Amino acid sequence: MHDPNPRILGIFSLAAALLVAACAAPPVAGPEPRIQGALSSVQAADFLRHVQTLSSDDFEGRSVGTAGGSMTEQYLAGEFKRLGLEPGNPDGTYLQAVPLTGYQSVPRAAIDIGGRRIELRFPDDFVAMSFQREAEVRIRRSELVFVGYGVQAPEYGWDDFKGMDLKGKTLVVLVNDPQIPDPGDPTRLDESLFKGKAMTYYGRWTYKYEKAAALGAAGALIVHETATAGYPYSVVVNSWSRENFAIQRESANPDFPAVPAWIRVERARELFSAAGLDFDQAKQAALRRDFKPIRLGATIDFTVLGKWRDMASHNVLGRIEGSDPKLKGETVIYTAHWDHFGWDRNLPGGKHDQVFHGALDNASGVAALLELAKAFKALPEAPRRSILFIATTAEERGLLGAKYYADHPLYPLRSTLADINIDGINVWGRTRDVVEIGLGSSDLDEMLAAAARTQGRVVVPDQFPEKGYFYRADQFEFAKAGLPSLILSGGVDYIGKPGDYARQKVEGYTSNSYHKVTDVVEPDWDLAGAVEDIQLLFRLGHAVAQEDRYPEWKPGTEFSAKRDAMMQERR
Repeated sequence: MHDPNPRILGIFSLAAALLVAACAAPPVAGPEPRIQGALSSVQAADFLRHVQTLSSDDFEGRSVGTAGGSMTEQYLAGEFKRLGLEPGNPDGTYLQAVPLTGYQSVPRAAIDIGGRRIELRFPDDFVAMSFQREAEVRIRRSELVFVGYGVQAPEYGWDDFKGMDLKGKTLVVLVNDPQIPDPGDPTRLDESLFKGKAMTYYGRWTYKYEKAAALGAAGALIVHETATAGYPYSVVVNSWSRENFAIQRESANPDFPAVPAWIRVERARELFSAAGLDFDQAKQAALRRDFKPIRLGATIDFTVLGKWRDMASHNVLGRIEGSDPKLKGETVIYTAHWDHFGWDRNLPGGKHDQVFHGALDNASGVAALLELAKAFKALPEAPRRSILFIATTAEERGLLGAKYYADHPLYPLRSTLADINIDGINVWGRTRDVVEIGLGSSDLDEMLAAAARTQGRVVVPDQFPEKGYFYRADQFEFAKAGLPSLILSGGVDYIGKPGDYARQKVEGYTSNSYHKVTDVVEPDWDLAGAVEDIQLLFRLGHAVAQEDRYPEWKPGTEFSAKRDAMMQERR
């Protein structure tokens, strides 16, 4: 056993001070006596212990397919057992195997247009890969077709494809939703189409690739623009140039065409110019319902050299059976992803400088999951319905653990009421409010607001709806399957802090720690806010488990049709 890292020792010395801060918070207003013990069981010291353990050098960044990932799974299964939870898998274990494949790709691409051959440089001009189990994937002379935003949305009367046969072609597609100005105020986006400023799933790159695959396209080139993507091109390069993961399949992956790719907007402009078109005018045309796909008079050649490796990872699950004989077969789910980005030995320095610790993202969410499990076990009687706690794998690799559970549920989705997801928890103090990502989508809104009122707090909407955060965490995979789903994002009005405190903390974390080795427990953490948010999440899940009726999506929400069909099947 090696000597403890002095920085970790320093973190442990914070525990007492952080616990005092948490205990100094006013008690929850007016809790029912039967849940008082459960609320009181949520402890800052226990929460901190889990975060410190999971984000320590010993866990090596918790990447899937590594020793650190296996160590994490064993730790969580052990904690669920220690807390007295039943195995979450009906086979009597705490694990659900999630078969994954890691893909590494080296792509080449060139465009032929008007007698010219435009060589694209990887990764400066484009990135591409393939999720096919082939050493070499070749696409030759695939016609390039501009399909605008690549959206088919019947509820908005929108179809960018207009019935064109796109089999074997490569789609050139814009990122985000159609950015349609409000006819009464051109400085704003039209709220009646694609939720205005807020991103819908039609704007996510995942949708663009899924649609291309469904239409039989050979490839898809998403045009990257920082303003509409919400992140710089460097993020695309860093994400797609490394090993990427998918759920293991022997047949073609339905989520991707043979070659999914991105292209820098500067090279897209060059392509359109060579085709005798103005890129900005084509973008403008794509904002109309009568837009039709535009053949660019060009073809593209792709070659992707690939390697792949199969591995087994696991969702870790614990369960508390419901107390109502008639309702215990129904389930409320809590989720938090356990994985992060591992240990990069190529970075300078020693091990501590090379491990992606993921303290806030998402050791804090997993620690909250464990505190919630402890709180439910502290109830004098279990809720009427069963509670399933899932620590998901491979969220950072594309929400894969959540996707696998949604596709292979251990308990029927038609008898599952909701998913409450935790991806990071507020560690900067108490707030007068709490942010709900995707506010306005389901009945969970009102249930959350009622729970927040018991704490003297209010629920406020996402401050950055254009970034599409709802579609970028595990609850989205459950939502796609039809389950009303919810995720919180701390608050913005911190008690005793200046008005811009939340912005300072979020921007500081994003710039200095997010997906970096420096995401560690910090001396300024104030866990009073974490305790209060965990208690809020407990109240919400307990209310859902006790409620007579199922939560529902609100009319017009993109997931409501799937849920309606599921509930009809249940009847």
